[in-house]
Amino acid sequence: MDFCSDIYSGILTYNYAQREQVMGKILIITEKPSVAADIARALGGFKRHKEYYESEKYFLSWAVGHLLELEVPKELKHQDKWDLSVLPVIPEYFDLKPIEGTRSRIKVLCKLIHHKDTQAIINACDAGREGELIFRYILQYCKADKPVLRLWLQSNDPRGNPGGI
Repeated sequence: MDFCSDIYSGILTYNYAQREQVMGKILIITEKPSVAADIARALGGFKRHKEYYESEKYFLSWAVGHLLELEVPKELKHQDKWDLSVLPVIPEYFDLKPIEGTRSRIKVLCKLIHHKDTQAIINACDAGREGELIFRYILQYCKADKPVLRLWLQSNDPRGNPGGI
């Protein structure tokens, strides 16, 4: 199978019985623009838009490192000094907020995640804790509800990863 068919087959195995049932596209999210460009070259057939690539079967876009950070819980915002008597502070849930200067990038990713043609999402961020965190924060912030697969590449060189996807 070629590089492109491998991605498509993985999604089919995960969520669909027959190839003909897939009506939409698969969104691939990378951690860096350079990795997105490498994947676009390897798969071929992509048209470059300003903030993402698009082909017949895929949307391909990227983070630029960390886009989101934990927000101070509302119940703690009023504090201007920490008091040892209230520690430890372990909120049940942390909201996320865009890091300054990243709002436009996160908007693009949320728009693609919720695009009517997006049927599944591939995590192509770096293969480590930090890459996984970047991707999971994007999904959480955008309230993604699509099936997710993990792409694990050992190299960013498409010639070195013909079966990586």
